[in-house]
Amino acid sequence: MAETQPVPVPGTVALGDGPGEEGQLIAQRDAPVGGQAVLEGVMMRGVSTWAVAVRKPAPEQVAEHRLGPEEAARGEIEVRSFPLTSVVKRHRLLRLPVVRGVVALGESLVIGFKALGLSANAQLGEDEEEISGGMWAGTVLLAVLLAVGLFFVVPVGLTSLVKDRLSSSFLFWLVEGILRTAIFLGYLVLLSRLRDLRRVFEYHGAEHKTISCYEAGLELTSANAQRFSRLHPRCGTSFLLIVMIVAIFVFAPIGLPAWYWLVLTRILGVPLIAGLSFEIIKFAGRNRRHAWVRAVMWPGLQLQKLTTREPDLDELAVAIAAMNAVLAVEKPGEHTAEDIVGVEVVA
Repeated sequence: MAETQPVPVPGTVALGDGPGEEGQLIAQRDAPVGGQAVLEGVMMRGVSTWAVAVRKPAPEQVAEHRLGPEEAARGEIEVRSFPLTSVVKRHRLLRLPVVRGVVALGESLVIGFKALGLSANAQLGEDEEEISGGMWAGTVLLAVLLAVGLFFVVPVGLTSLVKDRLSSSFLFWLVEGILRTAIFLGYLVLLSRLRDLRRVFEYHGAEHKTISCYEAGLELTSANAQRFSRLHPRCGTSFLLIVMIVAIFVFAPIGLPAWYWLVLTRILGVPLIAGLSFEIIKFAGRNRRHAWVRAVMWPGLQLQKLTTREPDLDELAVAIAAMNAVLAVEKPGEHTAEDIVGVEVVA
């Protein structure tokens, strides 16, 4: 009996570059929607709305104990949506290339941590104290400081220890860049091995599949979304890899000043690097239909295999609920070019 061939989907390309990915699809059209995995759920954001969908624990799960790191919530899906007005729409200066990326990424960071707070509180029982907004604000600040320290201050600090043994600024630049990238890759490998994050990574995959299904113009169902790859060209993991690479070139002209100037330039250079990386990944998302763009983005897609897992149909249903909450308020395809200037596009 002949094998049944999958029905082709217009506007998509097959990934098919590894075990378990044969026949999986990536949409070729880009849409101004992004998202983030949260605890037992997904946050989706459009141009003027963001929403969080979380599967709550079943009553018996709440009564017995808190969910374990690998235990799925079995309750109903709770969806909450919120209006979104980006500051870039109010100030023309903030719409300039690079600048708009810095602002949009800052806004996305705030929304992302708010979504995490909502998802964490959704897992609590009625008699448990919710996590306060002040605690999440402190978490945002601490996370930013740790990221800057780990990926920018530590590499230049360690390289400065052997500065006298390096015969040129070129070698210093090369060693620092390799060290920064190695720390980043090691960090991702470590995260991928944490059992506590397995389900978060599954929801990350569900978020990507749902966005791709929407971009391809298919009906948002779990079965349709399952056909798409869990890898997405605009993923935050790919964005961070771009940041590591862009940093190498941004810091190259600085040379070898005193160590304290080196550290200061690495800290002050973060917004510029983030803004440039934003423009690059935005360009890649819009032009993914070109083979050379897909080739350039290939390393980032491979890294996503560390931060995503294949979701099940229930997890896809949660991601779809978040997307539908956004689409109930806005239609991303109807926005003008001015509407989406600076819109956060990382998926």
